Amino acid sequence: MTKIAVLVGSLRADSINRTFAQGLEKLAAGRMEFVYADLSSLPHYNEDLWANVPESVTALKATIEAADGVLIVIPEYNRTYPGVIKDAIDWATRPWGKNSWAGKPVAITGASPGAIGSAVAQHHLRTTMVTVGTAVMGQPELYYAFKPDHFDAQGAVTDAATKAFLEAWLASFGDWVAKTGK
Repeated sequence: MTKIAVLVGSLRADSINRTFAQGLEKLAAGRMEFVYADLSSLPHYNEDLWANVPESVTALKATIEAADGVLIVIPEYNRTYPGVIKDAIDWATRPWGKNSWAGKPVAITGASPGAIGSAVAQHHLRTTMVTVGTAVMGQPELYYAFKPDHFDAQGAVTDAATKAFLEAWLASFGDWVAKTGK
């Protein structure tokens, strides 16, 4: 089974992006195993911390390195991606010569209550992920305008059209990981 490291860019307990990621996970069951990176205790990037590297940093790097691909699910804050994602990117590229991102197939998506579903943030993040050496899936893109009534209490997608659309996107991501992964 394909192992996918999942980074959710919202730390909020009732995050719609976490709900969205969990809905994707349920749709991918049997084909992909989602492993969520814990970003809640990740410190801001600080080179001085390498002297006594935080456990959250080594856990993040290990999660990325053990995965066949990475799924990043983000909200949009002020037309960009959240700072916790930037910190995850920076920590995982270090120390020099030990870039955990190198060559990893990556898909980026996100949800928003608004009509454009984090499109600007996703675009911004794609440019960053290319510079750290990942193989970013360009098509199809997935900008999701979150609708709570499309999910049940357990986070499963209930709307048939949404389910079909998301399953097709996940199939494309699976193909991308198989084609570009190491």
